[in-house]
Amino acid sequence: MNKVKNQEPETMNFQAEVKQLLHLMIHSLYSNKEIFLRELISNASDACDKLRFEAIDKPELLEDDHNLSIKIFYDSNLRTISIVDNGIGMSAKEIVDNLGTIAKSGTKDFIKNLSGDKQKDSHLIGQFGVGFYSAFIVSDNVKVISRHAGVPIDQAVCWSSDGLGEFTVVNTEKADRGTEIVLHIREDFNELLSGWKLREIIRKYSDHISLPILMFKEEWDDKTGNHIKTSDFEVINQSNALWTRKKTEITEDQYKEFYKTVFHDFEDPLIWTHNKIEGSNEYTQLLYIPKHAQFDIWDREKSNSIKLYVRRVFIMDDSDQLLPRYLRFVRGIIDSSDIDLNVSREILQESREVRSIRDSSVKRILNLVEDMASKETDKYSIFWNQFGQILKEGIGEDFSNQERIAKLLRFSSTHNNDKSQTISLNDYISRIKPNQNSIYYLTSDSFENAISSPHLEIFRKKGIEVLLLSDRIDEWMLSNLRSFENKSLVSIAKDSLNSEDITDTEERASLDNSSESLKPIIDKLYNSLSKRVKEVRISSRLVDSPACIVVNQNDLSPHLVRMLRAAGQNSPDSKPILEINANHKFLKKLEDINDNNFDSWANLLLDQAILTSGGQLSEPNIFVKRLNDILLNSQ
Repeated sequence: MNKVKNQEPETMNFQAEVKQLLHLMIHSLYSNKEIFLRELISNASDACDKLRFEAIDKPELLEDDHNLSIKIFYDSNLRTISIVDNGIGMSAKEIVDNLGTIAKSGTKDFIKNLSGDKQKDSHLIGQFGVGFYSAFIVSDNVKVISRHAGVPIDQAVCWSSDGLGEFTVVNTEKADRGTEIVLHIREDFNELLSGWKLREIIRKYSDHISLPILMFKEEWDDKTGNHIKTSDFEVINQSNALWTRKKTEITEDQYKEFYKTVFHDFEDPLIWTHNKIEGSNEYTQLLYIPKHAQFDIWDREKSNSIKLYVRRVFIMDDSDQLLPRYLRFVRGIIDSSDIDLNVSREILQESREVRSIRDSSVKRILNLVEDMASKETDKYSIFWNQFGQILKEGIGEDFSNQERIAKLLRFSSTHNNDKSQTISLNDYISRIKPNQNSIYYLTSDSFENAISSPHLEIFRKKGIEVLLLSDRIDEWMLSNLRSFENKSLVSIAKDSLNSEDITDTEERASLDNSSESLKPIIDKLYNSLSKRVKEVRISSRLVDSPACIVVNQNDLSPHLVRMLRAAGQNSPDSKPILEINANHKFLKKLEDINDNNFDSWANLLLDQAILTSGGQLSEPNIFVKRLNDILLNSQ
């Protein structure tokens, strides 16, 4: 029994994002009410794991209570359910920080994405992870009494709230270390106030929790016709770590429920792999790929979701040493028999055992993804749409596995003119033209701009496939992937394009003749545009458009320059090359333009080429004025 000290409670406001999340969560997750117990049991288990780890160096934290457990009580008359653990506990500061605010990065953006659509919001909130706040789905009041391990009995804290905007905190006394959460259950959730229902939920969602989950035994009483609680506890769950069991003993549903409980996801995982490695370095891996990306997946500072255990003792969350950054979407457990229990994050970086585990984990995950790509294409489509851009980071970060990752890449293509990214590099090579030595691609800020680019014209005419890339990471990725299966990757918007690959002898002769016969107009154009372009020349890639711009092989594309500037980064100034279509009427028109107006027409031609090539005009107002002047003077 907790005794409240003679002190006035302090009332505080929830962080604004917490208020919004609580309101939306209560209404969006109403139909998923059972998850409150899963989340609170998972938090209790984490608290016990943390105490077990801290007690390695400070055994006095265990006090006289060495048997860690989670206890569930209910009182149908008082309408309460209590979840009690003897884990690490919380201080007053921790309880305010953990329960009054959300410290996750990206929270404001996450809240903005909530639409009010219950089904969509339920999925988004599931990605975010509701944890403790799920208590308010079923409760109209929540009380948390906690004492941190190692602090005096009279330095416990009591936190309470109705979830409507405020919470109160007051000092109290608590004899037992750990945390007690008391939920006052809403009137419409009466079915939760029964022993059989709570046992059903525990076995459904938390059977794998490695700590014993205890409830009072209940026996049938013939006189009352009801189950009566006894004074003896019984263990409700199997209370052994799921990953330590043989794969043949674990059902698919158990794997799924373990994932959803431990990683606070509302959806089943997409796929998983469970392996026990024996030998000089013994460890167990249970690695999952989710169905959907976490809301903060693009935060590269975010740690991955791998939990490290040593001989079933929890050591740390989010260890970056166990997986490379490009696999940060993977969630899982790694339990080692050989790493030192006192390992620090710094020591992990130097550990030979950890490097071996990391290499093995990468191999297992890539095997898993490769099997999915070849045997379960529908699943792989889900994977690629969610995590493809993250996987692309591996091209530049993991050179030892670059070829394997390259085979997993998927692109849009002129082969099907479809925005969906379904074409692999091997698919492209299987359709390659005889004597074609390159894989052609085009980067742009969107599929729509790419598919309408003038750079594609000669390739369409020749029936040569071009990969269309519009993800932000694509240009960086391709700077690290120069070839595949002995075929060089060539941008059709750079001057490294070899005209011999896309034109025949007769066409090249015609281009040479045009370059010679049109030299006066080419020189005139260059004289007008020399401050903006490094060269003007006849194009081998244009069929219908009057002009396009290309850049040198080592220069940044207009698309990349635009992205860098939008991100507030400086980009080196480099002049593009203007290529003109020798057979276009615009060029014929230029030959008839008098010298007074020629500069305006030349700049208009260049501006059009920049826009259609994915670039951005530095002075759009001048472009508009120039266009208006030409239109008015042509009347």
